Amino acid sequence: MVINLSERYALLSSWLCELREIQSQSDRMRFRYNLERVGELAALEISKQLEYEDKEIQTPLGLSTGKVLKSQPALATILRAGLPLHNGMLRIFDKADNVFIAAYRRHMHDSSLEVDIDYISAPEIDGRVLIVSDPMIATGASLAKTLQYLLEEGRPKEIHVVAAVACTVGIAHVLSATPDITIWCAGIDEELTAKGYIVPGLGDAGDLSFGPGVPL
Repeated sequence: MVINLSERYALLSSWLCELREIQSQSDRMRFRYNLERVGELAALEISKQLEYEDKEIQTPLGLSTGKVLKSQPALATILRAGLPLHNGMLRIFDKADNVFIAAYRRHMHDSSLEVDIDYISAPEIDGRVLIVSDPMIATGASLAKTLQYLLEEGRPKEIHVVAAVACTVGIAHVLSATPDITIWCAGIDEELTAKGYIVPGLGDAGDLSFGPGVPL
């Protein structure tokens, strides 16, 4: 299932406009903040689908009953670009365990892409809700391989993916590789260049958040 959050929240569309606009992108702190807000809103939407239980608590003046999560989700992100989205979700799911994955794309001479994953730090994810943040789903190759690696670590109860911008090509690729997931997007674009960049997209989320860099 794919959910375009901009169709539900007009305000989210304005955050996405700032993320896309070249003039606004010169402010890295603002760019990261808007990604964090996308993460917060997506986390709130996902929280509506989770399981809760009643809990009785003692206040200074008496007893009160409220609802709490039955179990905490695990939040995963692909370094480094996914960190702002991840931080936004972590503010909502502030007791969640965290998963970190180092993945990068290598452009081959024949114009194909190879995805390398050389680091994963993960808690036990069997039977848990897993939420993966990836700001840009372009070809979907990095995300599909990341999900494959995570599924080798355990079998989550359900998987959610949160993205700022996704391309229809990448969405199709990810869903074909891992069908039983839900993808939450702030925006969906139709075009992908031969080098795997989303059009109109927003550029390189990692560079715009943290400055230029290449894998060493």
